[in-house]
Amino acid sequence: MIEGIKTKHIALQYSDRKKAEIFFNKILGLKLSKTFTLSKELSNDIFNINEEVAVDVYINKNAYFEVFITDKRTNYNYEHTCIEINDKDEFIKRCKNYDIDPIFVKKGKESFYLLEIFQVICLK
Repeated sequence: MIEGIKTKHIALQYSDRKKAEIFFNKILGLKLSKTFTLSKELSNDIFNINEEVAVDVYINKNAYFEVFITDKRTNYNYEHTCIEINDKDEFIKRCKNYDIDPIFVKKGKESFYLLEIFQVICLK
């Protein structure tokens, strides 16, 4: 194992800014720290996507999410974010308050919830 590795941020792409705000702020309780625009040139250099894109940054002391807001469609992939939720019942209640229905999945002895709108896996 290499010492000193830590997660700097998690970057996600989503088309609906309002739903992103509901999920990260209202459900997870993260603060919208800043917004910025990634230039077309830098977007092309880093991601090979030739478009200017808005980015919202949601944080707390343990998490840092960059949410790229774009309508550009991509193929399905294996990208996801896995987060652990201490109070599963409260989390489910918050999701349902905003018409987001987590999907319960059991894999062997583990159980988790999927939130397809953000490719998020929540450990039970």
